[in-house]
Amino acid sequence: MGPNATGTTGPKVESEVLARLGGRSIVLIGMMGAGKTTVGRRLATRLGLPFTDSDAEIETAAGMSIPDIFAAHGEAEFRAGEARVIARLLQGRQGILATGGGAFVNPETRRSILDGALSIWIKADFELLFARVSKRPGRPLLQTHDPRGTLRDLIDKRYPIYALADLTVESRDVPHETVVSDILAALSDHLDPVTKS
Repeated sequence: MGPNATGTTGPKVESEVLARLGGRSIVLIGMMGAGKTTVGRRLATRLGLPFTDSDAEIETAAGMSIPDIFAAHGEAEFRAGEARVIARLLQGRQGILATGGGAFVNPETRRSILDGALSIWIKADFELLFARVSKRPGRPLLQTHDPRGTLRDLIDKRYPIYALADLTVESRDVPHETVVSDILAALSDHLDPVTKS
């Protein structure tokens, strides 16, 4: 049995996870509203690693907001810039990286993430996602006459691709710290040298 058979997390688990990552970054993937940024910041704090949000980095690099990039240049140009930014971030220091909802769908970006990092899909059900994204307007892909139908279509297309991530952790309507603890437990199990012979 591994040292974390109880499923609890604490400083020992966090230091073991950090050691077993071998310098790799953790990349959080999933739909808009899954909690990647909020959970990612807390996970970074728990592991003592820097946190980066790829969308914020893209906005900084472009000098404009993501909705403005979509409006001015279209989704294809946004995805190309996103791929470049994520590849650059994965070449830098170890950390926690939260990506935009469509990043992992791009084959080039997905290859960079799978080859150079440990990927975690933060999976959430439709109703939770819709409730969260409805509170924050300005999501370019949901600016349609039927945002519920659009979100369902995105889930249908993206979830089979997200399932290629190294790990999947459920996001639910619980405190974010609970999801962080779930991630640490999943990482501990995944990286446990006793079970991964």
